[in-house]
Amino acid sequence: MAGYSAEITDSGLLDVGDGQRIWWDASGAPDGKPVLTVHGGPGGGGTQFGRRGFDPAKFRVVSFDQRGCGRSTPNVADPSVGLDRHTTDRLISDMERLRVRLGIEKWLLYGGSWGTTLTLAYAQRHPSRVSGLVLLSTFTSTADEVEWLYGGLRRLLPAQWAEFRAVGDLAGYSRLLASPDRNVQLRAARAWCAWEDAVVAHESGGGHSDLPDDDLIAFARLCAHYYRHHAWLDDDQLLRGLDRLAGIPAVLIHGALDWGAPLAKAWQLAQAWPEAELIVIEDAGHLGNAAFGKAVLETIARFEDR
Repeated sequence: MAGYSAEITDSGLLDVGDGQRIWWDASGAPDGKPVLTVHGGPGGGGTQFGRRGFDPAKFRVVSFDQRGCGRSTPNVADPSVGLDRHTTDRLISDMERLRVRLGIEKWLLYGGSWGTTLTLAYAQRHPSRVSGLVLLSTFTSTADEVEWLYGGLRRLLPAQWAEFRAVGDLAGYSRLLASPDRNVQLRAARAWCAWEDAVVAHESGGGHSDLPDDDLIAFARLCAHYYRHHAWLDDDQLLRGLDRLAGIPAVLIHGALDWGAPLAKAWQLAQAWPEAELIVIEDAGHLGNAAFGKAVLETIARFEDR
């Protein structure tokens, strides 16, 4: 996605309790409209997610690596790091601690894929701290969405799914990815990411298999952990909680060819959410394309003066 280039103006590790420190950075105008970008995964890391879409003269863009991945510590690629302190509630708490640390009253939330689950969960917990939402490739981590992504798609990708399930189910992957044997961890992580890449292979835009080993393991381990627990959210909790977002503008941008996160969920949210606008890009998938990127830039521009 074309856009702007902005230098990091501030960064650090924030102690959020539980023995966790999350990496954050900020760019753009110190007095600009505050934005928090929320990366996918879980475990995707990458504080550069979405930054190029925002004019640094008008926005103050804050990004962070969710606990356990990227530059946050400790990294869950280390099998001795337990996952009992990795839940959606704790991620929401981390985001709120970061807001307080930076002295931000309200911020625009910008999330993609798993980031839309976390963004919606945070917004429904702290609606008074949210000025708007931009959600890309919406995924809300319900049981049916998780079952489709790691089961139902076998109808479209039977050979790749057979290879994926030959290693195990979500619980089985969780055990292997926590193995003290590095080779066992890596084999499981590579099998997991091979499946993730197969799901978007009909698109252009890259995948996960070329990540460094630690990032590969952290991504797979956190994905298996969060999704086997359906992100600790009651089924359709995020759909039923939309009334808490009354008066907050929102735009959902979704590709009609998104196999991993089919359009139906974004459409369902938009139907139940009066403030939300759904933009469907007919020839885009989960990773987006040029038309998707153009829609993102146009949407962000509309939020500049809100």
